[in-house]
Amino acid sequence: MNAILKDHQHELGGVVIGTGTPVPIAAIEGLGRAEVRTADVDPPSADGIWLGADYFTGRTVRIDAAIKTPGDQAAALDLLAAIQDVHDDPALRLTGGATTELRLKFPGRDVRVLNGRLRKADPDLTQLVNGWVPLDLEFLAADPLYYSDTPQHATIPLGMISDGGFTAPVVAPIVVDPGPDGTTRPGWIQVDGKAPTWPVLRIYGPCANPRITHVESGRVLQLNTAIDPGDFIEIDTRPTWRSVLRSNGGNAATALTAASRIDTFTLPTGVSELRWTATDPTNSARLTATWRPAWPTL
Repeated sequence: MNAILKDHQHELGGVVIGTGTPVPIAAIEGLGRAEVRTADVDPPSADGIWLGADYFTGRTVRIDAAIKTPGDQAAALDLLAAIQDVHDDPALRLTGGATTELRLKFPGRDVRVLNGRLRKADPDLTQLVNGWVPLDLEFLAADPLYYSDTPQHATIPLGMISDGGFTAPVVAPIVVDPGPDGTTRPGWIQVDGKAPTWPVLRIYGPCANPRITHVESGRVLQLNTAIDPGDFIEIDTRPTWRSVLRSNGGNAATALTAASRIDTFTLPTGVSELRWTATDPTNSARLTATWRPAWPTL
């Protein structure tokens, strides 16, 4: 369970650091605009430069801190070990794409989360006898966005085209009920934050050939496969975690159609609609969507 953070307190590897803790922070760098990977080109035989597309890289956060446990050398070393333990776990360290969290709390903001790995933990032990250990930390976030500490969810049943139609006997004038509007259709979602975010989509069987559409953008994810009762397929669109897995861990990525772009399937901020279809004679299949609101800045 995540710790409750106060202003200017942060959590790294399960250890709370910052104001009011045994690990005071002198400075944090890397929380502004993320570094950019450019495609700029020098034009031949001409002045100036041709400005290409700019892509954000990962975000490197540098923390100048110290462990302060006056007169207690063992406590200082225990804190240092605790900061390293989670990040040195083979389940994280040896798994490509796996990340842990750096949770940040600043005044006027809810907790914001960066997903990545600790890349540096360099202590200076020359003053350990006094229980004082200067500590140079670097955390590399896999993408430049800050995420909410609390995810949002939506559960969407297989929808019907309309609940309107004709009622016999048909007598003029004919009035057609247009069916549910945008306020009652179950696929409407509200995404908080200020940047598009990456959803985790889970389709529960029984159904076959499910197709998920983000209506406003037209982006589609479609699987040519069947999902048995009690089974599910999870489509994870998050950077570094992108995968299509069955509930037993089996890879289902080959079932994605050629038009399905898992790397572009983001949810925009505000209100938009997710719609999905599948073959399901029981009408019990469900789609769940989970996402964390995202911000490009603190």
